[in-house]
Amino acid sequence: MTTIHPTAIVHDGARLGADVQIGPYCIIGPDVTLGDGCRLVSHAIVDGFTEVGEACVIHPFARLGGDPQHLGHKGERTGLIVGARNIIRESVTFNAGTVAGRGVTTIGSDGMYMVGSHIAHDCIIGNHVVLANNAAVGGHVTIGDFVFLGGQAAVHQYSRIGRYAFIGGVSAVTKDVIPFGSVWGVHAHLEGLNLVGLKRRGFSREAIRDLRSAFRLLFADEGTFQERLDDVARVFVNVNEVMEIVEFIRADSARPLCQPRDDD
Repeated sequence: MTTIHPTAIVHDGARLGADVQIGPYCIIGPDVTLGDGCRLVSHAIVDGFTEVGEACVIHPFARLGGDPQHLGHKGERTGLIVGARNIIRESVTFNAGTVAGRGVTTIGSDGMYMVGSHIAHDCIIGNHVVLANNAAVGGHVTIGDFVFLGGQAAVHQYSRIGRYAFIGGVSAVTKDVIPFGSVWGVHAHLEGLNLVGLKRRGFSREAIRDLRSAFRLLFADEGTFQERLDDVARVFVNVNEVMEIVEFIRADSARPLCQPRDDD
């Protein structure tokens, strides 16, 4: 049974699924859809043209679907789509898209967004993503499945982060991060592979071994980067995880690639 606290404001037109719980002082806009089993603890705001999937938990002072923080936004109808079973903690913000971008911000399912984390306009966020406290993602960013962003990490607009990557706390990511990579630093550099995450997610020893071999070849000192990339694609053509890195690098991108630090 859906329950709405008497202090909450649910505007006419809002669509609430079965067994939704709306706590004290929450505000639900007229163009909002909440999936079955969603729970808004208290003081949360969901507005704009926003769809929230089933069984999401939204904690106090979070705001979903607010206008994009973009000087070109003039109040056009843009939206936010949030997947299912996300845990959205206190003071989290997910902004709507822009007409100059995709027109919609898309958040996957089964994620955890810790206190104060932020997703800007027109982003595409995968499933099982974790943003630790105060991590911030700029506009037009694409983040793959199972990515972890440490506390106070910041991702520059238009960047891409591949699946299973790990971003260390207080890292400023200004370049694309390969799938399975682990990056650290005030201006983040590629530290290696996210070996802890790969083991936790059940990747086989063989897959991890191939990824490590491919990593060493790809970022060796000999030859040009393009030559090394072609060598990796040839040697590991039958290893799906390695070819995911190759295809990620070869895909079009507006940003350079995050690489290991040159200590020379």
